Amino acid sequence: MSKALEGVRILDFTHVQSGPTCTQLLAWFGADVIKVERAGEGDATRGQLRDIPGADSLYFTMLNHNKRSITLDTKNPKGKEVLDSLIKTCDVLVENFAPGALDRMGITWAHIQKLNPRMIVASVKGFGPGKYEHCKVYENVAQCAGGAASTTGFEDGPPLVTGAQIGDSGTGLHLALGIVAALFQRNSTGRGQQVLAPMQDAVLNLCRVKMRDQQRLERTGTMHEYPQYPDGKFGDAVPRAGNASGGGQPGSILKCKGWETDPNAYIYFITQAAVWPAVCKVIGEEGWINDEAYATPAARLLHLKPIFARIEQWTMTKTKFEAMDILNEYDIPCGPILSMKEIAADESLRETGTIVEVDHPVRGKYLTVGNPIKMSDSPTEVTRSPLLGEHTEEVLRQLGYSADDLATLRAERVI
Repeated sequence: MSKALEGVRILDFTHVQSGPTCTQLLAWFGADVIKVERAGEGDATRGQLRDIPGADSLYFTMLNHNKRSITLDTKNPKGKEVLDSLIKTCDVLVENFAPGALDRMGITWAHIQKLNPRMIVASVKGFGPGKYEHCKVYENVAQCAGGAASTTGFEDGPPLVTGAQIGDSGTGLHLALGIVAALFQRNSTGRGQQVLAPMQDAVLNLCRVKMRDQQRLERTGTMHEYPQYPDGKFGDAVPRAGNASGGGQPGSILKCKGWETDPNAYIYFITQAAVWPAVCKVIGEEGWINDEAYATPAARLLHLKPIFARIEQWTMTKTKFEAMDILNEYDIPCGPILSMKEIAADESLRETGTIVEVDHPVRGKYLTVGNPIKMSDSPTEVTRSPLLGEHTEEVLRQLGYSADDLATLRAERVI
């Protein structure tokens, strides 16, 4: 069966997380991703957080599946010749170097356009054009600059970053969409273009509901679904809301049976208006169904703390899975707080290809997260990440280099 991006060739100059997230996704959809690395060194993450001596780290392997790896000294004139040949034959160049690095390498937009007017150049940067555009950014910096940290945490505590990598991986996902859109547009224009995904912008896009709330706050001075209402005070910026739901359906994380010893014995419980009578019946508070203080969503906003305290009395008598089974019978929205250990052991996630076991020639078998997007006509087969320079000769032979050429390039340490 063919793949969605079969025939698309990606020149991958990315490293660490944001860029590799993007190119891995494109590889899963069938693109031929050629990862360019330094001879003897490679992507820095090959050796970061290493858990098996001499083996590529999980940090690297889990972000570089389905790719080919070549080593190339792009500072060497012969290396630049190889690079120019790759530019001529590839559809997309993806990079997440520090600002200006690509130009300093001599790989300017003008140079690329001269070699291949159809090439798309896609970049991850920390910030877009402006006063911060030359600043170096990592995951947590992006979360802080994009509005996530200031709105995450509890009102009496400091800003918090989230465990989800919304800065790095989130930006990589945004960039992948931009690349696919640029490829589609090229079908009609015949030319490539530059695609930029700043990490600050990507984080802000994922925090757009907080920008919504900022404008609501400025207009009304209050937000009824936030835990600061009705007794607390609102300032001039969106406050941290703890585990409160960010939408019109109030929700909270509640303790379940075993919470004293299990740090994840909790469940997220949403008091959706449509199932409020069922909530009351499940927890044994049928009187609340018609009580004026609880009967309407607006009335309940004044009593969310005692409501969730009462629901928690019920959830604490059940394990999170028992509570979920009961609540699902009544269509009450809920979800257990799953640990990474529990997720890794979830057979349903393995059956759908969301959790995949991969065999590596050096480190052996390990678990990874598969393609989160399932396509009926472009199924994903996750293959292992490449060894450093594993495909150098294969790729260069496809460019027309002979065995003697390859031997010379190796002798001169170009590859």
